[in-house]
Amino acid sequence: MTKRELIDPLGYPEGGCGKLFVVGTPIGNLEDITLRALRVLKDVDLIVCEDTRRTQKLLQHYTIRTRCESYHEHNEMTRAPELVVQLGEGTRIALVADAGMPVISDPGYRLIHLAIRHKIPVIPVPGASAFVAALAAAGLPVEQFRFLGFLPSKKGLRHKALEDTKNATKTLVFYEAPHRLLNMLADVLAVLGDREVVIAREVTKVHEEFLRGKVSEILEQLRKRTVKGEITVLVAAPSVGVETPPAGKSIREELNQVMTEQGLDERAALKVVARARGISRSAAYRQLQLEKN
Repeated sequence: MTKRELIDPLGYPEGGCGKLFVVGTPIGNLEDITLRALRVLKDVDLIVCEDTRRTQKLLQHYTIRTRCESYHEHNEMTRAPELVVQLGEGTRIALVADAGMPVISDPGYRLIHLAIRHKIPVIPVPGASAFVAALAAAGLPVEQFRFLGFLPSKKGLRHKALEDTKNATKTLVFYEAPHRLLNMLADVLAVLGDREVVIAREVTKVHEEFLRGKVSEILEQLRKRTVKGEITVLVAAPSVGVETPPAGKSIREELNQVMTEQGLDERAALKVVARARGISRSAAYRQLQLEKN
């Protein structure tokens, strides 16, 4: 049985179009890879990756001998068209990042966009993602969140980017380099205030660590140590941690009014009230429980 038959049991006509597989790889622990991803990496004709040395460690661990070539931010302008030509000729290619899902704060968009323009199938093979794993374990409201990747390295641009999120009523998620983390948190404190924050460091790796608390508290801790590793920063909406209802009309009064006027059940009405107050539904529910006591 050929590689192509293994991937596509319906067959692969000669001279047909190839496929581009966007494959998620582990973000640290090598066991965090799907059986499907391993099968695809074994059976494609070519794997393109940021750093062939890092990808080879993964492939050797699983005894995968598929040929690898580099595809990164410094060569993607020329490599993307070359790879699309190969795809058009029938080559099946897997795109991987050094860790996690390709394209998410990593190269790959240009190749995927060009493949779609040439009507080449682009097939996601989902895998680990650092910010999704961090969100799941952070303990912050995640009914809604906003992923912003890396903030600008220059202070002025970083301030402006944070200013643009000031009125957001959802958890903010960032990636940050360890040598910039203290400056980034200081800017969060200055622009967004002393909010609840979670620092997820080295997620899935041996030295995995979650730091939770106010921005000022986390800053004080981190100034006493050297910060290393891959870091995800989660910043809570301004309402998180506020357990006392605001002055004026109570949550219950607003809730009853919305239920009467809009004909909604309590759950739907609570979402409307929370949005009007600029807080998450879970924060509104906590305030509602406080009013009962």
